[in-house]
Amino acid sequence: MNQSKIKSIYPWVVVGLLWVVALLNYMDRQMLSTMKVSMMIDIKELETAENFGRLMAVFLWIYGFMSPVAGIVADRVNRKWLIVGSLAVWSAVTLSMCYSNNFQVLYVLRALMGISEALYIPAALALIADYHEGRTRSLAIGIHMTGLYLGQAIGGFGATVAHEFSWQTAFHSFGLIGILYSVVLIFFLREKKDRFAAPPVEQNTKTEKISGFASITQSLGMLLGTMSFWVILFYFAAPSFPGWATKNWLPTLFSESLGMDMSKAGPLATITIAASSFIGVIFGGILADRWIGKNVRGRIYTGAIGLSLTIPALLLLGMGHGFAGIIGGGVLFGIGFGMFDANNMPILCQFVSPRHRAAGYGLMNLTGVFAGAFVTELLGKSTDSGNLGRDMAMLAIPVAVAVILQLAVLKPTTANKEND
Repeated sequence: MNQSKIKSIYPWVVVGLLWVVALLNYMDRQMLSTMKVSMMIDIKELETAENFGRLMAVFLWIYGFMSPVAGIVADRVNRKWLIVGSLAVWSAVTLSMCYSNNFQVLYVLRALMGISEALYIPAALALIADYHEGRTRSLAIGIHMTGLYLGQAIGGFGATVAHEFSWQTAFHSFGLIGILYSVVLIFFLREKKDRFAAPPVEQNTKTEKISGFASITQSLGMLLGTMSFWVILFYFAAPSFPGWATKNWLPTLFSESLGMDMSKAGPLATITIAASSFIGVIFGGILADRWIGKNVRGRIYTGAIGLSLTIPALLLLGMGHGFAGIIGGGVLFGIGFGMFDANNMPILCQFVSPRHRAAGYGLMNLTGVFAGAFVTELLGKSTDSGNLGRDMAMLAIPVAVAVILQLAVLKPTTANKEND
Protein backbone atom coordinates (compact mmCIF):
# COMPACT_ATOMS: atom_id res chain seq x y z
CA MET A 1 0.00 0.00 0.00
CA ASN A 2 1.50 3.38 -1.02
CA GLN A 3 2.09 6.24 1.38
CA SER A 4 -0.75 8.43 0.07
CA LYS A 5 -3.25 5.59 0.58
CA ILE A 6 -1.99 5.00 4.12
CA LYS A 7 -2.22 8.74 4.82
CA SER A 8 -5.86 8.84 3.68
CA ILE A 9 -6.82 5.79 5.74
CA TYR A 10 -4.89 6.52 8.94
CA PRO A 11 -7.33 9.18 10.30
CA TRP A 12 -9.93 6.40 10.44
CA VAL A 13 -7.38 4.02 11.97
CA VAL A 14 -6.96 6.57 14.77
CA VAL A 15 -10.73 6.57 15.31
CA GLY A 16 -10.72 2.77 15.43
CA LEU A 17 -7.84 2.57 17.90
CA LEU A 18 -9.37 5.17 20.19
CA TRP A 19 -12.81 3.59 19.88
CA VAL A 20 -11.54 0.62 21.90
CA VAL A 21 -10.04 2.96 24.52
CA ALA A 22 -13.36 4.82 24.74
CA LEU A 23 -15.12 1.49 25.29
CA LEU A 24 -12.75 0.59 28.12
CA ASN A 25 -13.06 4.10 29.57
CA TYR A 26 -16.80 3.86 30.11
CA MET A 27 -16.91 0.14 30.80
CA ASP A 28 -14.52 0.44 33.75
CA ARG A 29 -16.37 3.38 35.31
CA GLN A 30 -19.90 2.15 34.57
CA MET A 31 -19.90 -1.42 35.84
CA LEU A 32 -19.73 -0.29 39.47
CA SER A 33 -23.20 1.26 39.14
CA THR A 34 -24.79 -2.16 38.53
CA MET A 35 -22.88 -4.21 41.13
CA LYS A 36 -24.18 -2.60 44.32
CA VAL A 37 -26.20 -5.66 45.40
CA SER A 38 -23.25 -8.03 45.02
CA MET A 39 -20.69 -5.67 46.55
CA MET A 40 -22.70 -4.74 49.65
CA ILE A 41 -22.46 -8.35 50.85
CA ASP A 42 -18.74 -7.72 51.40
CA ILE A 43 -18.85 -3.94 51.92
CA LYS A 44 -21.62 -3.07 54.38
CA GLU A 45 -21.41 0.70 53.81
CA LEU A 46 -22.93 0.19 50.35
CA GLU A 47 -26.25 -0.90 51.84
CA THR A 48 -27.45 2.73 51.81
CA ALA A 49 -28.07 4.50 48.49
CA GLU A 50 -26.51 7.68 49.87
CA ASN A 51 -23.17 5.95 50.50
CA PHE A 52 -23.33 4.35 47.07
CA GLY A 53 -24.01 7.80 45.63
CA ARG A 54 -20.90 9.11 47.43
CA LEU A 55 -18.80 6.38 45.87
CA MET A 56 -20.10 7.21 42.40
CA ALA A 57 -19.80 10.95 42.96
CA VAL A 58 -16.17 11.04 44.14
CA PHE A 59 -15.15 9.83 40.69
CA LEU A 60 -17.09 12.70 39.12
CA TRP A 61 -15.74 15.40 41.44
CA ILE A 62 -12.12 14.35 40.88
CA TYR A 63 -12.73 13.79 37.17
CA GLY A 64 -14.23 17.27 36.92
CA PHE A 65 -11.39 19.03 38.77
CA MET A 66 -8.82 17.23 36.63
CA SER A 67 -10.50 17.85 33.27
CA PRO A 68 -9.24 21.43 32.66
CA VAL A 69 -5.77 20.36 33.79
CA ALA A 70 -5.96 17.39 31.43
CA GLY A 71 -6.99 19.66 28.55
CA ILE A 72 -4.19 22.15 29.21
CA VAL A 73 -1.66 19.31 29.38
CA ALA A 74 -3.01 17.71 26.19
CA ASP A 75 -2.57 20.97 24.27
CA ARG A 76 1.14 20.96 25.16
CA VAL A 77 2.40 17.35 25.13
CA ASN A 78 2.40 14.32 22.85
CA ARG A 79 -1.19 13.11 23.05
CA LYS A 80 -0.30 9.53 22.13
CA TRP A 81 1.68 9.02 25.33
CA LEU A 82 -0.91 10.85 27.41
CA ILE A 83 -3.60 8.47 26.13
CA VAL A 84 -1.42 5.37 26.61
CA GLY A 85 -0.50 6.38 30.17
CA SER A 86 -4.06 7.26 31.08
CA LEU A 87 -5.40 3.89 29.89
CA ALA A 88 -2.66 1.93 31.66
CA VAL A 89 -3.22 3.69 34.99
CA TRP A 90 -7.02 3.51 35.13
CA SER A 91 -6.90 -0.15 34.07
CA ALA A 92 -4.43 -0.87 36.87
CA VAL A 93 -6.80 0.88 39.29
CA THR A 94 -9.71 -1.23 38.02
CA LEU A 95 -7.65 -4.36 38.57
CA SER A 96 -6.75 -3.21 42.09
CA MET A 97 -10.40 -2.74 43.03
CA CYS A 98 -10.95 -6.51 42.96
CA TYR A 99 -8.65 -6.87 45.99
CA SER A 100 -10.47 -4.42 48.28
CA ASN A 101 -13.30 -5.18 50.72
CA ASN A 102 -12.87 -1.84 52.49
CA PHE A 103 -15.14 1.09 51.60
CA GLN A 104 -12.46 3.73 52.26
CA VAL A 105 -9.90 1.97 50.06
CA LEU A 106 -12.51 1.61 47.31
CA TYR A 107 -13.30 5.31 47.71
CA VAL A 108 -9.63 6.24 47.20
CA LEU A 109 -9.29 3.93 44.19
CA ARG A 110 -12.41 5.46 42.65
CA ALA A 111 -10.81 8.90 43.09
CA LEU A 112 -7.61 7.70 41.40
CA MET A 113 -9.71 6.40 38.52
CA GLY A 114 -11.18 9.90 38.17
CA ILE A 115 -7.70 11.40 37.81
CA SER A 116 -6.47 8.90 35.23
CA GLU A 117 -9.65 8.76 33.14
CA ALA A 118 -9.88 12.57 32.98
CA LEU A 119 -6.63 12.66 31.00
CA TYR A 120 -8.14 10.68 28.12
CA ILE A 121 -11.18 12.44 26.61
CA PRO A 122 -9.75 15.94 25.88
CA ALA A 123 -6.61 14.46 24.30
CA ALA A 124 -8.52 11.86 22.27
CA LEU A 125 -11.16 14.23 20.88
CA ALA A 126 -8.57 16.88 20.02
CA LEU A 127 -6.47 14.25 18.23
CA ILE A 128 -9.46 13.00 16.22
CA ALA A 129 -10.50 16.59 15.37
CA ASP A 130 -6.98 17.31 14.07
CA TYR A 131 -7.01 14.23 11.85
CA HIS A 132 -10.53 15.00 10.56
CA GLU A 133 -10.51 18.65 9.49
CA GLY A 134 -13.04 18.38 6.66
CA ARG A 135 -16.63 17.19 6.48
CA THR A 136 -15.95 13.97 8.37
CA ARG A 137 -15.42 15.54 11.79
CA SER A 138 -18.86 14.99 13.33
CA LEU A 139 -19.05 11.43 12.01
CA ALA A 140 -15.54 10.63 13.27
CA ILE A 141 -16.33 12.04 16.72
CA GLY A 142 -19.67 10.24 16.63
CA ILE A 143 -18.10 6.87 15.84
CA HIS A 144 -15.66 7.38 18.72
CA MET A 145 -18.62 8.12 20.99
CA THR A 146 -20.21 4.79 20.09
CA GLY A 147 -17.27 3.21 21.89
CA LEU A 148 -18.33 5.05 25.03
CA TYR A 149 -21.89 3.81 24.62
CA LEU A 150 -20.89 0.21 24.03
CA GLY A 151 -18.57 0.42 27.03
CA GLN A 152 -21.50 1.69 29.07
CA ALA A 153 -23.62 -1.22 27.84
CA ILE A 154 -20.96 -3.83 28.57
CA GLY A 155 -20.45 -2.22 31.97
CA GLY A 156 -24.09 -3.01 32.61
CA PHE A 157 -23.18 -6.67 32.49
CA GLY A 158 -20.99 -6.12 35.56
CA ALA A 159 -24.04 -7.13 37.60
CA THR A 160 -24.42 -10.30 35.53
CA VAL A 161 -20.74 -11.23 35.92
CA ALA A 162 -20.94 -10.46 39.62
CA HIS A 163 -24.07 -12.60 39.94
CA GLU A 164 -22.60 -15.57 38.06
CA PHE A 165 -19.05 -15.35 39.41
CA SER A 166 -18.13 -12.43 41.70
CA TRP A 167 -17.73 -8.67 41.56
CA GLN A 168 -13.98 -9.22 42.04
CA THR A 169 -13.89 -11.22 38.80
CA ALA A 170 -15.49 -8.33 36.88
CA PHE A 171 -12.90 -5.80 38.07
CA HIS A 172 -9.99 -8.19 37.53
CA SER A 173 -10.97 -9.20 34.00
CA PHE A 174 -11.73 -5.73 32.64
CA GLY A 175 -8.67 -4.18 34.28
CA LEU A 176 -6.34 -6.74 32.73
CA ILE A 177 -7.79 -6.20 29.26
CA GLY A 178 -7.07 -2.46 29.49
CA ILE A 179 -3.46 -2.96 30.57
CA LEU A 180 -2.83 -5.27 27.61
CA TYR A 181 -4.45 -2.86 25.14
CA SER A 182 -2.26 0.02 26.30
CA VAL A 183 0.68 -1.98 24.94
CA VAL A 184 -1.08 -2.27 21.55
CA LEU A 185 -1.44 1.52 21.37
CA ILE A 186 2.30 2.01 21.86
CA PHE A 187 2.92 0.38 18.48
CA PHE A 188 0.03 1.70 16.39
CA LEU A 189 -1.14 5.12 17.66
CA ARG A 190 0.66 8.21 16.31
CA GLU A 191 0.53 11.90 17.11
CA LYS A 192 -0.29 14.13 14.12
CA LYS A 193 3.04 15.05 12.55
CA ASP A 194 2.36 18.73 11.83
CA ARG A 195 0.69 19.39 15.16
CA PHE A 196 3.44 21.63 16.55
CA ALA A 197 4.24 23.27 13.22
CA ALA A 198 5.02 26.96 13.38
CA PRO A 199 2.02 29.27 12.96
CA PRO A 200 1.75 31.54 9.89
CA VAL A 201 4.38 34.27 9.55
CA GLU A 202 1.81 37.03 9.75
CA GLN A 203 0.78 35.85 13.20
CA ASN A 204 1.94 37.99 16.09
CA THR A 205 5.46 36.77 16.89
CA LYS A 206 5.04 37.51 20.59
CA THR A 207 2.42 34.76 20.78
CA GLU A 208 4.93 32.20 19.51
CA LYS A 209 7.31 32.86 22.40
CA ILE A 210 4.80 32.59 25.20
CA SER A 211 5.29 29.47 27.29
CA GLY A 212 4.80 28.04 30.75
CA PHE A 213 2.31 29.71 33.10
CA ALA A 214 1.87 32.68 30.74
CA SER A 215 0.83 30.27 27.99
CA ILE A 216 -1.76 28.65 30.25
CA THR A 217 -3.11 32.03 31.34
CA GLN A 218 -3.37 33.16 27.73
CA SER A 219 -5.20 29.98 26.73
CA LEU A 220 -7.72 30.22 29.57
CA GLY A 221 -8.14 33.95 28.99
CA MET A 222 -8.88 33.41 25.33
CA LEU A 223 -11.48 30.75 26.11
CA LEU A 224 -13.21 32.44 29.03
CA GLY A 225 -13.10 35.88 27.44
CA THR A 226 -15.78 35.10 24.86
CA MET A 227 -19.53 34.90 25.41
CA SER A 228 -19.82 32.04 22.91
CA PHE A 229 -17.61 29.78 25.02
CA TRP A 230 -19.67 30.49 28.16
CA VAL A 231 -22.80 29.49 26.27
CA ILE A 232 -21.05 26.32 25.07
CA LEU A 233 -20.18 25.55 28.69
CA PHE A 234 -23.81 25.84 29.75
CA TYR A 235 -24.97 23.97 26.65
CA PHE A 236 -22.66 21.11 27.66
CA ALA A 237 -23.43 21.22 31.39
CA ALA A 238 -27.25 21.28 31.28
CA PRO A 239 -27.67 17.92 29.47
CA SER A 240 -25.02 16.46 31.78
CA PHE A 241 -27.59 16.45 34.60
CA PRO A 242 -29.76 13.81 32.88
CA GLY A 243 -26.77 12.34 31.04
CA TRP A 244 -24.99 11.29 34.23
CA ALA A 245 -28.28 10.54 35.95
CA THR A 246 -29.08 7.89 33.35
CA LYS A 247 -25.56 6.45 33.56
CA ASN A 248 -25.57 6.10 37.33
CA TRP A 249 -29.22 5.73 38.35
CA LEU A 250 -31.17 4.37 35.38
CA PRO A 251 -30.51 0.73 36.39
CA THR A 252 -32.04 1.54 39.78
CA LEU A 253 -34.97 3.37 38.16
CA PHE A 254 -35.65 0.45 35.83
CA SER A 255 -35.46 -1.98 38.73
CA GLU A 256 -37.94 0.03 40.83
CA SER A 257 -40.35 1.08 38.06
CA LEU A 258 -40.45 -2.28 36.28
CA GLY A 259 -40.14 -4.49 39.35
CA MET A 260 -37.04 -6.24 38.01
CA ASP A 261 -34.03 -7.77 39.71
CA MET A 262 -30.91 -5.60 39.32
CA SER A 263 -29.06 -8.39 37.48
CA LYS A 264 -31.65 -7.93 34.69
CA ALA A 265 -32.45 -4.23 35.10
CA GLY A 266 -28.76 -3.24 34.86
CA PRO A 267 -28.14 -4.72 31.40
CA LEU A 268 -31.60 -3.66 30.15
CA ALA A 269 -31.08 -0.01 31.19
CA THR A 270 -27.54 0.32 29.85
CA ILE A 271 -28.25 -1.55 26.59
CA THR A 272 -31.39 0.52 25.93
CA ILE A 273 -29.49 3.81 26.27
CA ALA A 274 -26.34 2.57 24.53
CA ALA A 275 -28.09 1.03 21.51
CA SER A 276 -30.31 4.07 20.90
CA SER A 277 -27.38 6.44 21.48
CA PHE A 278 -25.46 4.51 18.84
CA ILE A 279 -28.24 5.27 16.36
CA GLY A 280 -28.39 8.91 17.42
CA VAL A 281 -24.66 9.55 17.28
CA ILE A 282 -24.22 8.07 13.79
CA PHE A 283 -27.31 9.78 12.44
CA GLY A 284 -26.35 13.05 14.14
CA GLY A 285 -22.81 12.85 12.80
CA ILE A 286 -23.87 12.23 9.20
CA LEU A 287 -26.64 14.86 9.34
CA ALA A 288 -24.35 17.52 10.82
CA ASP A 289 -21.51 16.86 8.35
CA ARG A 290 -23.93 17.28 5.44
CA TRP A 291 -25.77 20.25 6.94
CA ILE A 292 -22.54 22.15 7.65
CA GLY A 293 -21.84 22.15 3.90
CA LYS A 294 -25.02 24.14 3.32
CA ASN A 295 -25.34 26.12 6.54
CA VAL A 296 -22.56 27.11 8.93
CA ARG A 297 -24.95 26.50 11.86
CA GLY A 298 -25.74 22.97 10.71
CA ARG A 299 -23.98 21.30 13.63
CA ILE A 300 -25.65 23.63 16.11
CA TYR A 301 -29.09 22.86 14.68
CA THR A 302 -28.36 19.12 14.81
CA GLY A 303 -27.32 19.33 18.47
CA ALA A 304 -30.44 21.35 19.29
CA ILE A 305 -32.72 18.77 17.66
CA GLY A 306 -31.04 16.05 19.71
CA LEU A 307 -31.44 17.89 23.00
CA SER A 308 -35.07 18.67 22.21
CA LEU A 309 -35.77 14.93 21.93
CA THR A 310 -34.43 14.32 25.44
CA ILE A 311 -37.06 16.57 27.02
CA PRO A 312 -40.12 14.32 26.43
CA ALA A 313 -37.85 11.32 27.01
CA LEU A 314 -37.07 12.44 30.56
CA LEU A 315 -40.76 12.92 31.27
CA LEU A 316 -41.47 9.37 30.09
CA LEU A 317 -38.61 7.93 32.14
CA GLY A 318 -39.58 9.77 35.29
CA MET A 319 -43.36 9.70 35.10
CA GLY A 320 -44.02 6.50 33.14
CA HIS A 321 -45.06 3.24 34.76
CA GLY A 322 -45.58 0.76 31.94
CA PHE A 323 -42.82 -1.19 30.21
CA ALA A 324 -43.44 0.40 26.79
CA GLY A 325 -43.44 3.98 28.12
CA ILE A 326 -40.28 3.65 30.18
CA ILE A 327 -38.34 1.74 27.52
CA GLY A 328 -39.62 4.19 24.90
CA GLY A 329 -38.35 7.06 27.02
CA GLY A 330 -34.94 5.38 27.24
CA VAL A 331 -34.77 4.90 23.46
CA LEU A 332 -35.82 8.50 22.75
CA PHE A 333 -33.32 9.82 25.28
CA GLY A 334 -30.48 7.79 23.78
CA ILE A 335 -31.18 8.95 20.21
CA GLY A 336 -31.40 12.60 21.25
CA PHE A 337 -28.34 12.49 23.49
CA GLY A 338 -26.36 10.75 20.76
CA MET A 339 -27.14 13.53 18.26
CA PHE A 340 -26.01 16.06 20.87
CA ASP A 341 -22.89 14.10 21.78
CA ALA A 342 -21.60 13.75 18.20
CA ASN A 343 -21.41 17.51 17.77
CA ASN A 344 -19.90 18.87 21.00
CA MET A 345 -16.26 18.93 19.89
CA PRO A 346 -17.16 19.87 16.28
CA ILE A 347 -19.15 22.87 17.57
CA LEU A 348 -16.23 23.84 19.81
CA CYS A 349 -13.97 23.69 16.72
CA GLN A 350 -16.11 26.41 15.11
CA PHE A 351 -15.21 28.85 17.90
CA VAL A 352 -11.83 27.68 19.24
CA SER A 353 -8.54 27.15 17.37
CA PRO A 354 -6.64 23.81 17.39
CA ARG A 355 -4.09 25.13 19.90
CA HIS A 356 -6.75 25.52 22.61
CA ARG A 357 -9.31 22.81 21.86
CA ALA A 358 -8.22 20.23 24.41
CA ALA A 359 -8.21 22.92 27.10
CA GLY A 360 -11.64 24.04 25.92
CA TYR A 361 -13.04 20.54 26.08
CA GLY A 362 -11.41 20.08 29.48
CA LEU A 363 -13.36 23.06 30.79
CA MET A 364 -16.51 21.66 29.21
CA ASN A 365 -15.88 18.38 31.00
CA LEU A 366 -15.41 20.31 34.25
CA THR A 367 -18.87 21.87 34.04
CA GLY A 368 -20.51 18.72 32.72
CA VAL A 369 -19.00 16.40 35.29
CA PHE A 370 -19.64 18.73 38.22
CA ALA A 371 -23.27 18.85 37.10
CA GLY A 372 -23.17 15.06 37.03
CA ALA A 373 -21.58 14.79 40.48
CA PHE A 374 -24.22 17.10 41.94
CA VAL A 375 -27.12 15.19 40.40
CA THR A 376 -25.63 11.79 41.30
CA GLU A 377 -25.59 12.66 45.00
CA LEU A 378 -29.00 14.36 44.77
CA LEU A 379 -30.61 11.32 43.17
CA GLY A 380 -29.07 9.09 45.84
CA LYS A 381 -31.10 11.01 48.41
CA SER A 382 -34.13 10.98 46.09
CA THR A 383 -33.92 7.20 45.86
CA ASP A 384 -33.86 6.81 49.64
CA SER A 385 -36.93 9.05 49.91
CA GLY A 386 -38.79 7.35 47.03
CA ASN A 387 -38.68 10.31 44.61
CA LEU A 388 -36.20 9.09 41.97
CA GLY A 389 -38.68 9.15 39.08
CA ARG A 390 -40.07 12.60 39.87
CA ASP A 391 -36.64 14.18 40.17
CA MET A 392 -35.43 12.46 36.99
CA ALA A 393 -38.30 14.10 35.09
CA MET A 394 -37.45 17.54 36.52
CA LEU A 395 -34.06 17.39 34.77
CA ALA A 396 -35.85 18.29 31.52
CA ILE A 397 -35.99 21.94 32.69
CA PRO A 398 -32.26 22.86 32.38
CA VAL A 399 -32.13 21.01 29.05
CA ALA A 400 -34.92 23.19 27.65
CA VAL A 401 -33.08 26.34 28.77
CA ALA A 402 -29.89 25.09 27.08
CA VAL A 403 -31.66 24.56 23.75
CA ILE A 404 -33.12 28.08 23.78
CA LEU A 405 -29.80 29.68 24.75
CA GLN A 406 -27.84 27.69 22.17
CA LEU A 407 -30.09 28.72 19.28
CA ALA A 408 -30.23 32.34 20.38
CA VAL A 409 -26.51 32.95 20.94
CA LEU A 410 -24.27 30.50 19.05
CA LYS A 411 -23.70 32.01 15.60
CA PRO A 412 -20.37 30.80 14.15
CA THR A 413 -18.78 32.43 11.10
CA THR A 414 -16.80 29.38 9.98
CA ALA A 415 -17.03 25.60 9.98
CA ASN A 416 -13.48 25.25 11.33
CA LYS A 417 -11.64 27.99 13.21
CA GLU A 418 -7.95 28.09 12.31
CA ASN A 419 -4.98 28.91 14.56
CA ASP A 420 -5.06 32.25 16.33
